[in-house]
Amino acid sequence: MSSHQHAVPAPVGGKLFNTATFVCGILIAVMIAILITRFIFGLGAVTNLNDGYPWGIWVVFDVVIGSAFACGGFSVAMLVYIFNKGEYHPLVRPALLASLFGYTLAGIGVLFDLGRYWNFWHILWPTYANPNSVMFEVAVCITAYVLVMWIEFSPVFMEKWGLRDAKKKLNKALFFFIALGTLLPMMHQSSLGTMLVVMGSQVNPLWQTPVVPLLYLLTAIVIGYGVVLFESCVASSAYRRQIEVHLLQPMAKIMLGILAVYLVVRIADLVVRGALGHAFSPSLEALVFWIEMILFALPFALIGSADARRNPARLFLAGVAIMLGGVFLRVNGFLIGYDTGPGWNYFPSIAEMLVTLGMFATEVLGYIIITRRFPVLPREEAAH
Repeated sequence: MSSHQHAVPAPVGGKLFNTATFVCGILIAVMIAILITRFIFGLGAVTNLNDGYPWGIWVVFDVVIGSAFACGGFSVAMLVYIFNKGEYHPLVRPALLASLFGYTLAGIGVLFDLGRYWNFWHILWPTYANPNSVMFEVAVCITAYVLVMWIEFSPVFMEKWGLRDAKKKLNKALFFFIALGTLLPMMHQSSLGTMLVVMGSQVNPLWQTPVVPLLYLLTAIVIGYGVVLFESCVASSAYRRQIEVHLLQPMAKIMLGILAVYLVVRIADLVVRGALGHAFSPSLEALVFWIEMILFALPFALIGSADARRNPARLFLAGVAIMLGGVFLRVNGFLIGYDTGPGWNYFPSIAEMLVTLGMFATEVLGYIIITRRFPVLPREEAAH
């Protein structure tokens, strides 16, 4: 383990009731009202789902994209605990907190999209479960990872509530949960890509490839770093703290390295399969493909040099570009590039969008409350 010295995490403090939390509260209240309608009157009452498109943005945004956005904890934990880059340790708790909310809400969000939601437990029950299904593997891994993350994050609550003995006992076994916490995301993030393989020819060749599990895993890692850049910049601005450029700058360089590997694999795969021609056809799929590729290439222009990586605004924009690139990759594969045949189409209803917005507001509200009241971020005086 590293011998790096870091500031002790401490609550940010301040009032919980402010404009941000008020707006989040309203969005959450609207979401709850819509969900009550959905659970009483069914999916058809609030969504535009149909037999051709049995899932919409609740699955694609709240689960597939939401879990990728929640990979910040996994990506930083890999640096600190696997590659022994202890200097990044101050980023672990805030990244893990964002992951905690992202994955927990992704797990809950699956229920919204289940027609017979009261049978949700069937997927894990021995007499009903289908171990040969890729969705079974995703369900098991995400469920296990949510539990692991709550255990990994529990020292924060123990420190707040003075449970020193319990924390000492947990620390002796924490290495096991950290190892699980790096293994499980690799499994289910690649399996989310495998779901596209299962869909076969219904998915456009630009996103239908045998290597899509690898593409989803690589992008989950870089999105995780992108979210850390975004979260660090936003938190520093909102709490009027100095941004941790001395940590973000080298981390961004690692992120660019993994992103370069992804782009090489992505382009090589298209060339080898002979699918690159689809990118030059006059179609909506070709347009969104190029938007996706430009967003993934943009960070090299923004933070390609060491000087540029010392600029907080450029780090923030690079993080946003990678997050949007990840959004397009997943939306393109699961919705825009997904054609179930003539006569079927899908565009989310207002109610679906409001529920997704409410889920995002829940994450923001939870982050504000916990960082203000629990030791997550480093003490301000230690920021460089």
